[in-house]
Amino acid sequence: MRTGKHGLMTAAVTVVCAVTVLAAPGTAFADPGPSPSAGPPGASASPAPDPGRGKDLEAVRKKLDSLFRAAASATDEYNAAEEKAEKQNARIVELAKKIIESQEKLDRLKDRAGAAARAQYRTGGLPDEAKLMLSENPGEFLDGSGRVLQGQRATKGLIGELTRARDDLEKYAADAKARFTKLEANRKAKATAQKKIEKQIAAAEKLESELAKEEKERLARLEREAQAKAQTAWLDSGILADLDRAATERGRKAVEYATAQIGKPYQWGAEGPKSYDCSGLTSQAWIAAGQTIPRTSQEQWRQLKRVDVADMRPGDLIIYFDDASHVGMYVGDGSVVHAPRPGRSITIAGAGTMPILGVVRPDPADPGQ
Repeated sequence: MRTGKHGLMTAAVTVVCAVTVLAAPGTAFADPGPSPSAGPPGASASPAPDPGRGKDLEAVRKKLDSLFRAAASATDEYNAAEEKAEKQNARIVELAKKIIESQEKLDRLKDRAGAAARAQYRTGGLPDEAKLMLSENPGEFLDGSGRVLQGQRATKGLIGELTRARDDLEKYAADAKARFTKLEANRKAKATAQKKIEKQIAAAEKLESELAKEEKERLARLEREAQAKAQTAWLDSGILADLDRAATERGRKAVEYATAQIGKPYQWGAEGPKSYDCSGLTSQAWIAAGQTIPRTSQEQWRQLKRVDVADMRPGDLIIYFDDASHVGMYVGDGSVVHAPRPGRSITIAGAGTMPILGVVRPDPADPGQ
């Protein structure tokens, strides 16, 4: 199918113009809750605490944990869609340039073909036998015939070039269309994930807002107690006695970068420098150390080399939960640095405070492994 220069150039420019760059929390340990204070002598006793209230707050803690985990999973979906969209965006720009270059090449070849056709027309359409009979110098004619044969071969080659250039142009245009379709799909996936994140965080914030100040304080203690219990159980397994491997040079740099971000807020989808989400922190830390790794915790789990927990060293990444929706960086002494969740800041926490799925190593080929 023939495609006019104007149509293809317009399509190429449309592709370029249509491309849009898609845009684009802490852990501590517990102390027991305070016992109700007795009133002054003679004063009436304070109402006895509701014996079921602690249980209610534990349910609230689990519900909040569930909501924030769902938000973390959706954040991974969002980050994955954004990463794919950025790659599609870059590829579309490349293809748009190739479309324009191919169209210009096709135009030049057409000009050459037109010149060849005009030259052939000027020589006339007599058969070679007639030209030989009418020629005053048969030798010159035969020399000319050789040049004509070369010209015919050149014309055949030109036709081949025209065909290939046209095929390339059509291929690039089809590829650009397919990439743009994928870009739109990733844009929709990103928007869907964003709605999920915002919905889960809003539900968690609403649940927290309904608690009284004292209840919030008790809830915070319950969170710390749960984390301390998990960390103690992890340490009691004897795992720390086996963790004596030193960091590699790049691992040390990654840890230095990550720990330098302590205190900065969690923000889903963020990669610094003012805020981070969990995998934004780990991926940027390793980029700072000279090693590019996948953007999301799920892809870090899928693509990076896995190592036994007992063999991990500072700089390795600990992947949490069965859906690989959270990641922290091991810093030694049984601790990780991580960006916990919305409303919290980057912090150091016990490596065993969350269910460990496994450990991955960004620099497996580093000397001293």
